Amino acid sequence: MTHLPLLSLLVWLPILGGVFTLMAGNTRPQAARWIALAFAIATFAVSIPLFTGFDPGASAMQFVEQKAWIPAYDIQYHLGADGISIALIGLTTLTTVLVLVGAWGSIDKRVSQYYAAFMILEGLMIGVFSALDALLFYVFFEGMLIPMFIIIGVWGGPRRVYASVKFFLYTFLGSVFMLVGLVYLYLKGGSWQLADMAALPLTMTEQMWLFFGFLVAFAVKVPMFPVHTWLPDAHVEAPTGGSVILAAIMLKIGGYGFLRFVLPIVPDAGHEYAWLVIALSLVAVVYVGLVALVQEDMKKLIAYSSVSHMGFVTLGTFIAFALVRDAGNADAARLGLQGAMVQMISHGFISGAMFSCVGVLYDRMHSRMIRDYGGVANAMPWFAMFWVLFAMANSGLPGTSGFVGEFMVILASFQHSPLVAFAAALTLIIGAGYTLWLTKRVIWGDVGNAHVAELEDINAREWIVLGVFAIGTLLIGIWPKPLTDLMEPSIAQLASQLAATKL
Repeated sequence: MTHLPLLSLLVWLPILGGVFTLMAGNTRPQAARWIALAFAIATFAVSIPLFTGFDPGASAMQFVEQKAWIPAYDIQYHLGADGISIALIGLTTLTTVLVLVGAWGSIDKRVSQYYAAFMILEGLMIGVFSALDALLFYVFFEGMLIPMFIIIGVWGGPRRVYASVKFFLYTFLGSVFMLVGLVYLYLKGGSWQLADMAALPLTMTEQMWLFFGFLVAFAVKVPMFPVHTWLPDAHVEAPTGGSVILAAIMLKIGGYGFLRFVLPIVPDAGHEYAWLVIALSLVAVVYVGLVALVQEDMKKLIAYSSVSHMGFVTLGTFIAFALVRDAGNADAARLGLQGAMVQMISHGFISGAMFSCVGVLYDRMHSRMIRDYGGVANAMPWFAMFWVLFAMANSGLPGTSGFVGEFMVILASFQHSPLVAFAAALTLIIGAGYTLWLTKRVIWGDVGNAHVAELEDINAREWIVLGVFAIGTLLIGIWPKPLTDLMEPSIAQLASQLAATKL
């Protein structure tokens, strides 16, 4: 399998699937569904050799493909993957299959376009995770906005136009700063390759400007406090599938960008301003958690919870700077980075599952308001079982994936400052507060109204979606070792890049 261009297949197969799905047209919705699902399953099957053929002992990029793309400017079609990329690509291909299966009965207008948008989006997101050329990364990074913009703007709720425009403008504006930074690096070093940019000597002033350019671009994507306001709007208005992809994959691109750009290219500025990102992460973790407590819309509550949980990713990433540079503790830095990565994958499963659960209720009741529910467990016992499992994982219960990443980040933070660790640990309490309160109001108690009494339990299709999410959540929670072993060489290399100064 080594001679096959696996990464190119993974990028272009879903995009081709999207084109064929469009060709099926809206007059044949069933054909469109099956074509998209066949291509999504084929893409998932192609991603498996990444895991089986990966050499865990090597920190260098694997499955590398390199072709000249625009030779005049030395722009190359350069793809490669390490342990971090492979974990995220695996998450993307699996989630896309689940999203398509989940939307089977609930989307009935413009079906072919809906499914095609998700297929094209999948290809572009895999492109982001595997691009080793900065401009190619940027093309994929911007390209993703278009299908997502369409998904929210066409199949969203009543304020969909407002939400999609806000989402587009926020993320587009952020990425312009990154483009300026990348052009500067190219003019200075004469190469668009990420490895060359990482090796380029830069003064502190240059690093500072580049750092803030990258910070704005990726902070909007994560989203970090205070540029997080587009996310609740986008989630509330997006259809269920859009919310799942947005929460499970797209938010990870911000965290991934930090690992690929900030840590290797501007390590000194990253160390200098790590305190800023750590402070913003703690604000996100605590303040946004408190905002989640007062929400009346289920989707909005889970969206704010996403911002709070992603705060752990940025905290684990930037605490590593302080640990390596100030304390000379490379092991703790690796633990923080590893925790951030596990949290990214875990959050993908948990938030994807939570939004899928809300989608199941919405398909039956056409309401997202918490006050319209109550006593759902009486009518839907199997559904209640899944809901409670994901609620526990969202609260960070040991034995679920939510605990592993957060625990690793808190453990690393403690070695930097017990106060930071304490503030980060607060989120577990706040997170448990809003998640359990939501569960109490929706699932438990007496049946509040006649509509809830008539609800039917989950069907086979919903069983598959929630069952796979549940297996992922429990598997990483009980046995995270395969995931951490996969990422360990890449994490160790990142930790050594943090330690090396460019001044």
